[in-house]
Amino acid sequence: MEFMSSILTVCYLIGSITFILGLKMLSNPGNARHGNLIAAGGMMIAIIGTIFLYEENGQKLGNYAWIFGGIFVGGVIGTLAARRVKMTSMPEMVSLFNGMGGACAALISIVEFNHLNAAIEIPGYDQMPFGTLLIILLGLIIGSVSFAGSMIAWGKLNGTIKDFSFNGQHIVNLLILGVIVILSALLLSGQFENTRMIFFSIFGLSLFYGIIFVMPIGGADMPVVISLLNSFTGVAAACGGFLYDNKVMLTGGILVGAAGTLLTILMCKAMNRSLKNVLIGSFGGGNKAIAGEAKDQGHHKEISLSDTAVIMSYANKVIIVPGYGLAVAQAQHACHELEKLLEAKGVIVKYAIHPVAGRMPGHMNVLLAEADVDYEKLQEMEQANEEFSTTDVVLVLGANDVVNPAAKSDPASPIYGMPILDVELAKNIIVNKRSMKPGYAGIENDLFFRPKTSMLFGDAKKVIQDLIGEIKNV
Repeated sequence: MEFMSSILTVCYLIGSITFILGLKMLSNPGNARHGNLIAAGGMMIAIIGTIFLYEENGQKLGNYAWIFGGIFVGGVIGTLAARRVKMTSMPEMVSLFNGMGGACAALISIVEFNHLNAAIEIPGYDQMPFGTLLIILLGLIIGSVSFAGSMIAWGKLNGTIKDFSFNGQHIVNLLILGVIVILSALLLSGQFENTRMIFFSIFGLSLFYGIIFVMPIGGADMPVVISLLNSFTGVAAACGGFLYDNKVMLTGGILVGAAGTLLTILMCKAMNRSLKNVLIGSFGGGNKAIAGEAKDQGHHKEISLSDTAVIMSYANKVIIVPGYGLAVAQAQHACHELEKLLEAKGVIVKYAIHPVAGRMPGHMNVLLAEADVDYEKLQEMEQANEEFSTTDVVLVLGANDVVNPAAKSDPASPIYGMPILDVELAKNIIVNKRSMKPGYAGIENDLFFRPKTSMLFGDAKKVIQDLIGEIKNV
């Protein structure tokens, strides 16, 4: 038994090391795929080791048909979903899978609470262990909030759920959270007999809190919410690791929780906003409040494909700003072809990436990496802003809120104070969009009406493909 336990410990150690290595390799697109496979391999070793080597009181797990049946069904569903998902739907899949992680953590807490509840009926075992019950409650609350919140985020991202808020909603949120804390304290005190009623009341309120916590948040804040919920799931998984004294589960949960928290903080910093402001301010979710405040911007001007081809062909430097419209059109490969064609003509081509471009953290980086765009050409916001003043042409492909000058000039704008890409400093700005409709934050873009800006309407993929044909003839 001791030998098997030692082998299992080695399996967990390997799993923990591969998680750390995989996370490190994810920081570079060139190594990200290998890092993901290494971490997945470590997880597989930890799972197989647990199934066949774990023993408690001389008994192994058993129930192999159920265990491998669950792994098979989940593996098939996950594989098919991952292979079929479009890049535009990747944020929804991230939210959905993250929610499943939160649900698993909550279910673990429910199962372990039932075990404890049954144990107190045994003579001499009259009170639940305080520490174990505390971990169970933390896993239940955090996992439930993560699950419910992620499901709402998933619905918002695919358009089936709309932002919803009402006067005093934040007060209601705090009251519900307060009730959850009070009920948890009562359960931990051990002074009440009907512990199941209190426990499942906490479960129900946590689910409800997760829903109303995310409902008013929308627009440009969704990437922040996704990363925050991801950190919640990691913490909830770590609670499960504490319950089972499982080192690899604990390590994985801590890594996910820490990474999600750091990413949330970095994104808030990039948006020049505090996390409290994101959660309370409902940034991007207040479309109704600004619907009647549209101002007369004047007229926008359009540009033809042939004129665009001439301007870009004779430019010294072109910076491409990708946005969600690029992902919708699946135009990343055409964009890379345009980049290579311009470079063949002696034009310097770079990409400007805003931290919250798209619908999830790193959305544009993943999109362009899929098209084999050189990672060295992807410039972060601070780098790009230093180069716009010496840029001949900026081509904005489907980006909206991240290039809106109202973030700097209009205190009444809901995105005021958010750092943006200063594309207006370039000599020429060409914006490709399907129409003049506002972006994800629901506000009109001042940039479209500036003297140096020209609109190039149409589907991004078709426009770029037609533009490539025009440039070849210049």
